[in-house]
Amino acid sequence: MSRLLLNCDIGESFGSWTMGLDAEVMPFIDCANIACGFHAGDPSIMRKTVTLALAHNVKVGAHPAYQDLVGFGRRSMACSAQELQDLLHYQIGALDGICRAQGTRVSYVKPHGAMYNDMMANPQQLRAVVQAVAAYDVNLPLMLMATRDNRAAQAIGDEFGVTLWFEAFADRAYDSAGRLVSRQLPGAVHHDPDVIVQQALTLAAGEPLQSNDGSALYLQANTLCVHGDNASSVSAVQRIREALNQQVQA
Repeated sequence: MSRLLLNCDIGESFGSWTMGLDAEVMPFIDCANIACGFHAGDPSIMRKTVTLALAHNVKVGAHPAYQDLVGFGRRSMACSAQELQDLLHYQIGALDGICRAQGTRVSYVKPHGAMYNDMMANPQQLRAVVQAVAAYDVNLPLMLMATRDNRAAQAIGDEFGVTLWFEAFADRAYDSAGRLVSRQLPGAVHHDPDVIVQQALTLAAGEPLQSNDGSALYLQANTLCVHGDNASSVSAVQRIREALNQQVQA
């Protein structure tokens, strides 16, 4: 069984405004997707989050977004390919500079919010993101959503020599194409911790999920997105971590 890395969006506080339980969730994850200041975070929050990640031997990932603090990066913006690459280089470079001052480097890139959704829906936008990562550092993996068929995305990654880490979700329902069910539809988000842990174990074992139309859905994933928004979500992450550890040892 391949090890399924747990990743979490983190460092999303801003100034005196606090979001998420970063210190509580950090011990249970493998990868910290640190906000780079455009949708959340600021230089001090970035520094503190990098320090926290290093203390727990967690990989530091850049979590760039559209320049949209008010909308928390969840609103699409009409950017050319060059503008998109400029946004990515600016944010990756900012976090990487903070990392270098602490003796480490950014280890991967995971776009946030609308930028992430747009690149998954638009192959040309995905190509621009992959090209931006390759131009900054071709050795940085790019995290993106696993679907029923990853071949088109993989071909773009191969074209630019960028490693792709495909991401799945334990707390979300999927449609038959392997896309997340819209949050506006009932049953799109799993709230039962037992269901969330079981979906994580199913993904780690390479077994099929049940899509929302009842069909079997196989997702080839390298990493699992988890959340540290509140005490119950942190508890769920801890249970997932313990369950995955037991599964690997079995």
